[in-house]
Amino acid sequence: MLARMLAVASAFASMQAIAQAYPSKPVNFIVAFAAGGDSDLSGRNLAQHAGKYLNSQSIVVINRVGASGAIGSMAVRTAPADGYTLLVARIATHAILPATDPNTPYKWNEFTMLSLLELNPFVCVVKGDSPFKNMPALAATIRNEPGKLNFSTSGIGTVQNLGPQYFFSLLGLSKDAAVGIHYKGGGEVTTSLLGGQVHFACNNLTTLLSHIKSGTLRALMITTPERLKELPDVPTSRELGWPEMEKITGWSALMGPPGLPREVTDKWAEVLAKIAQDPEWLAGNARLGGIPSIRSPSETETFVREQYELYERLAISIGIRQ
Repeated sequence: MLARMLAVASAFASMQAIAQAYPSKPVNFIVAFAAGGDSDLSGRNLAQHAGKYLNSQSIVVINRVGASGAIGSMAVRTAPADGYTLLVARIATHAILPATDPNTPYKWNEFTMLSLLELNPFVCVVKGDSPFKNMPALAATIRNEPGKLNFSTSGIGTVQNLGPQYFFSLLGLSKDAAVGIHYKGGGEVTTSLLGGQVHFACNNLTTLLSHIKSGTLRALMITTPERLKELPDVPTSRELGWPEMEKITGWSALMGPPGLPREVTDKWAEVLAKIAQDPEWLAGNARLGGIPSIRSPSETETFVREQYELYERLAISIGIRQ
């Protein structure tokens, strides 16, 4: 018994020493999607600037792609709880996927929440020369001529599909009010609209901002409480009478395996508080169309829970929960 107690005490002391020195080697950020996507850009923006507050240790971004984000997420879920393998979580990995597919190999709350990072406003757009000049006009056609219009998505269980579906529900319409045309990825969602193959699309601002600024796409509505400085002419969903659409927003968060030591979570709380004031990180967010949103672990957990529950209800209502 004494030997066991000494062994446990020794192991605990070693863990404390490791945690107090954290980090003493590079930290890996796992991104569950391909390079160039929203989560990848978010992770690289954080990795580029957080190291200077992290004992000058480097942060390595690793893309672990597959299974709609489940492979990368599970790589962190099962990693040692030492703070050296963290996940750049995304709306797809921790809200949409577990909400729409009960066979997801992890639950949304089986991770150590560190912080939300940024919000990516959801925006609905048409081609620059579209006859639809504003969102009420588009909504009127969807309501009065159900099934006439179509929109592009990268799949049934994606925010490009679920966002419009939520909008249809706010209008009191069925899921078939407009027809979703499903493509292979977010890039094709945009190019199909630019090519005139669909009438409209709704997606995270990050992937559409350059086209909106150039005029090749016209933004009709954005899901932010206030208009963005970058897009002062685009009305918010609240202005247009649909404040509930603010719930539809992209986001990234930093999470770790379950059971991260207190010293590790405290260190990241310290780092992220500095990041929230870092002008270079803030400028990177602005370039990507993101809204900085550093939050406490408890606030982050509340936000992710609300997002999960929103998409679970929506998935059940339109019959896509598998």
